[in-house]
Amino acid sequence: MKKESCQKANQFGMCPFVTAQQLLSGKWAILILQKLSEGPKRFKELQKQIDITQATLSTQLKTLEREGLIHRELFPEVPPRVEYSLTEIGQSFKPVLHSIEVWGNQYIGYLQGQMRDAESH
Repeated sequence: MKKESCQKANQFGMCPFVTAQQLLSGKWAILILQKLSEGPKRFKELQKQIDITQATLSTQLKTLEREGLIHRELFPEVPPRVEYSLTEIGQSFKPVLHSIEVWGNQYIGYLQGQMRDAESH
């Protein structure tokens, strides 16, 4: 992909940065992917772990499923059981999640240093 093809915001599917930004644009997308990177989860389990409303989680899961990042499996049981898991392309996002975690921890350290500096002055 040539660098100049990423100069416009409407380059979904052509520019890797625009594509990733749009896929992850939901407020909860990264947290959902992070929880599913630990293994398959049921709806209520995700809802409790993330502390998200049922409607918002449902919308985000449908979006992530439509984009091919997660898989929804309905088990033919009574009562019905549904589990969500990462697809193959979703699994390939795990190293990115790890990088976000590493950078996030570095930034948290930076913020804590800034607060200590502000308190000491």
